[in-house]
Amino acid sequence: MPLSERHGKPSSVGAIWFVGSLNLTGLATGVVTLSMGASLVWTVVATVLGSLFGTFFMAFHSAQGPQLGLPQLVQSRPQFGYLGAALTVWVFALVNYVAFNTSDALLSGQAMNLLTGIPNGVGYLLAAAVATVIALFGYDWIHRINKWLTWPFVVVTAAISGAALFGGGGGLPDGVWTAGPFELAPFMLVFVFVAGFQLGWAPYVSDYSRYLRPDVPVRSTFWWTYLPSAVSGIWVFVLGAVVSAGAPEGADPVTALKLAADRLFDGFGTIAVLVLLVGLLSIMAINQYGGSLTMISIVDSFRPVKPTRAIRVTTIGIMLVAVGTVSTLVGIDQFNWFFANVVVVLTYLFIPWTAINLVDFFFVRRGQYVVKEIFNPRGIYGRWGWRGNLAYLVGLVCMAPFMVITGLFVGPVAKLLGGVDCSVFVGLPVAGALYWVFARSLDLTTERRMVREEGLLDRLH
Repeated sequence: MPLSERHGKPSSVGAIWFVGSLNLTGLATGVVTLSMGASLVWTVVATVLGSLFGTFFMAFHSAQGPQLGLPQLVQSRPQFGYLGAALTVWVFALVNYVAFNTSDALLSGQAMNLLTGIPNGVGYLLAAAVATVIALFGYDWIHRINKWLTWPFVVVTAAISGAALFGGGGGLPDGVWTAGPFELAPFMLVFVFVAGFQLGWAPYVSDYSRYLRPDVPVRSTFWWTYLPSAVSGIWVFVLGAVVSAGAPEGADPVTALKLAADRLFDGFGTIAVLVLLVGLLSIMAINQYGGSLTMISIVDSFRPVKPTRAIRVTTIGIMLVAVGTVSTLVGIDQFNWFFANVVVVLTYLFIPWTAINLVDFFFVRRGQYVVKEIFNPRGIYGRWGWRGNLAYLVGLVCMAPFMVITGLFVGPVAKLLGGVDCSVFVGLPVAGALYWVFARSLDLTTERRMVREEGLLDRLH
């Protein structure tokens, strides 16, 4: 990103990631956590720890943005290679966008149905149309809208919290705050799920910090990402679990929200659904915008593509069709199962990547890259980065025995541990350590000389 186009303050990044969870998907995340088998108290504890853990890595990815001014996925080329990044990391990122927007589609369709009575599919199309307009306007409008929404969302979410915790009309069942026996298996399911939701922002978190000036310290970008995202995440996830505890068994997240909010006063449930739907439209726009850029980048890795408005419209259209098709096949009744497994699987896919990318940036190359070579398919970073790809593959293979995908797969070690999923504590150190060992054979002396000769980072800093 040229220096002339750098603008904004770290606090603007904070607004994006604070509002990022204050929506129907964030609340639905909390609803899903309570369906995993732990009591409300242990669900809350696992949620807090999982959010703090997952956001830690996500925030360090955000801190990379101002230093290079590059999209997060493009910055993966030095580790995985020009084509290697496109066919592994970028494809997984595209799956991430489609999966999360499918969940958003199911929730927006249900919200529109409750608000207006129109069919869920039509409701999704209307919501997606608004999100598409925002996505077409791009980065600045996404920032602007999230800044406008921050305080209204704080007020409404606070009111929903009061209604869920203290409202009349039945409220929470007796004994709901009794901790009960501690069971590690459901506790870890919640921990991994919440950590994975926060880590799900990592493939594109720095896309929204790369417009900051390069003299913004890593510490500043980190904290303006970590604290707003972790605090708002914990707030809305815990709120979702509380809302679910007070709803009839099997209620979908939107219905559970409406019932809880109506305990404050009749009609507030409609207001709450409407406001959180608006927040959801902003996140749908981010996913459509990011999915569009990812598709363009994948194609550009094979042949040059000029990112015109027409191409963005086409790729966003592809996102709409893909998301609409998958959401129709899943249906709102299967939301909890779909969302829980999607987030967990994506967590498995991104854990080795996040370890490799962060180790490379902060410990191996220490932010020193030859920027022009990142865009050169025959450059020093190569077409296939064997170090990154091999460390990734080994990390993923080592994680497999510890994985738990509800109703689909339980790894042999996880089975011996009684269904406890501790795969993230395997994948992170294995992939990161292997990449660090492999990277010792890199010719960093020559690369740093080329960085100095290019002079781009010196001009930026």
